[in-house]
Amino acid sequence: MKVLVVGSGAREHALVWKCVQSELVERVFCAPGNGGTGGMARNVPIAATDVVRLVQFAKHERVGLVVLGPEAAVDAGAGDALRDAGFNVFGPNRGAGRIETSKAFAKSLMRDAGIPTAEFETFTTPTPAKAWAREREGRVAVKADGLARGKGVIVCGGADESDAAIDAMLVEGRFGKSGATVVVEERLDGAELSLLAITDGVEVIPLAPARDFKRAGDGDTGPNTGGMGAYSPPLAVDGEVVDDVVNKVLRPAVRAMAASGNEFRGVLYAGVMLTKDGVRTLEFNARFGDPESQVVLPRLESDFVALALSAAKGGLADHPDLRWSNRACVGVVVASANYPDDAAVRTGYPIRGLAEMPRGVLVFHGGTRFDTERGLVTDGGRVVTTVGLGDTVAEARETALSGARQVRFQGAFFRTDIALEAVV
Repeated sequence: MKVLVVGSGAREHALVWKCVQSELVERVFCAPGNGGTGGMARNVPIAATDVVRLVQFAKHERVGLVVLGPEAAVDAGAGDALRDAGFNVFGPNRGAGRIETSKAFAKSLMRDAGIPTAEFETFTTPTPAKAWAREREGRVAVKADGLARGKGVIVCGGADESDAAIDAMLVEGRFGKSGATVVVEERLDGAELSLLAITDGVEVIPLAPARDFKRAGDGDTGPNTGGMGAYSPPLAVDGEVVDDVVNKVLRPAVRAMAASGNEFRGVLYAGVMLTKDGVRTLEFNARFGDPESQVVLPRLESDFVALALSAAKGGLADHPDLRWSNRACVGVVVASANYPDDAAVRTGYPIRGLAEMPRGVLVFHGGTRFDTERGLVTDGGRVVTTVGLGDTVAEARETALSGARQVRFQGAFFRTDIALEAVV
């Protein structure tokens, strides 16, 4: 069959890479793709949000499976339109995608479904929001309700910080319409965990757990980003923890969405914190995570396309158990100077070093494109993810870092402490 992967980031590059390995696949397309996906698939110059042209292309090529990558495609209604046109779509409709596109909706769903999460309230004006935060001495997280490319969360340690965060969203409009409503929730302490699961609206099959690193700088310093790296399996996360998240978080969410008429088919991502009081849910994503995809998919030994097709058709109950590599996987994001401040990121810089990668390094392109005169150049904040597999996290980490050190372009930077917590 022919497969269409929608999106242009490192997540989509990893998905394309996995799809071409399937014996079910004749050809893979990526819309719009990037400088890396074009080496193993046909890039199609259609934006992930251009729903009409995506449907037209899928019809023309008689695509057998569409894999939705970014949240923007879900929010644009690509899943709705493609399903209405008769295609098998791995990714939710827009209604189900609200579990990511509106944090207020997601928190209300958690409360109604009994999913453990932090105490919270939703606000549209700054004065009551600040008062609620000050009642908790400013130890809160302030979250833009809408999509903000992973950057719409400000974690505060005191009242001055919470006041400033609330003003940034509700007064200064830092996140535009996405921040016109905010969720303010109690700040939690503990280790974070990302658990992605495949669902057909009824069945839930967890993927290998991962842990990502959101802050821009070493030691978890600097602003929140879309993710500067990840590793799998994470420290102190065993099968019991995974089962706990599946049963307390993921299954109740899938049931609640189905009961509301918003059946979810695709991958549901639960970002949770492992607190002293147990699992607490931070957020849901309605798609594969980035950079989690880059460290989970290399460990998957089962046929991803067969799995995605079963979910799209509602047949996961008959799907065989997944097979996983016992090896660890670490991914390190190499980013452009000034990221995550998109307005200050400059692109178009030539990228060097990818042809001389150390042995065993996988490279997933995020913000790259080919320039007819200069070759491969930067085209975004997160440029590439270098990925290593190893018998231990330490071995995988050193492989990934050896790759990151090899990537060269003006202003390149990366965190050196990804997965360091798991090195013994």
